[in-house]
Amino acid sequence: MSKKLVPVGLSNRHCHLSQADIDVLFGEGYELTNFKDLKQPGQYACEEKVQVVGPKGALTMRVLGPARNQSQVEVSLTDGFVLGVQPPVRQSGDLAGSPGCKLVGPKGEVEISEGVIAASRHIHMHTTDGERFNVKDKDVVSVEFGGERGVVFHNVLCRVNAAFALEFHVDIDEGNAAGLKNGDEVEIIS
Repeated sequence: MSKKLVPVGLSNRHCHLSQADIDVLFGEGYELTNFKDLKQPGQYACEEKVQVVGPKGALTMRVLGPARNQSQVEVSLTDGFVLGVQPPVRQSGDLAGSPGCKLVGPKGEVEISEGVIAASRHIHMHTTDGERFNVKDKDVVSVEFGGERGVVFHNVLCRVNAAFALEFHVDIDEGNAAGLKNGDEVEIIS
């Protein structure tokens, strides 16, 4: 059987905003500006950035579009130290009980009561990739990166959907520690 290779997409700090929060931060009826398309279909990095303020410090973060139902800030654990929060490691959208923060834009600011997380490592894959790799949605696998600092990442959630493109997402802390860069490949080993 051929190797189950998956391209890497490092995830740097960013935020997803609800339209209501976009209106407060950038102005009523504001539409986000596409700066660069991301690998996942329909997802893009925006021109817009916001200041994310925690109890200890602040960081400037790029907004990703399109607008979501609920605002969410994705940080590394190192970013959590800078902000003064302890973000739980969670899947995107699993925000209940997570810390909040203040978001500051050019037109206003918003306090979110929850929504700061460290995204857990995961693989987006199209349904055809899932079939090829014999993986179903919500399966948990391990992936290996050879490289100079070879590493195995355990507890990698597979997200299989016809709307996804094949990509392993890991945060910048973990990626840097392993010597990963965008476009490298990891192998599903279990």
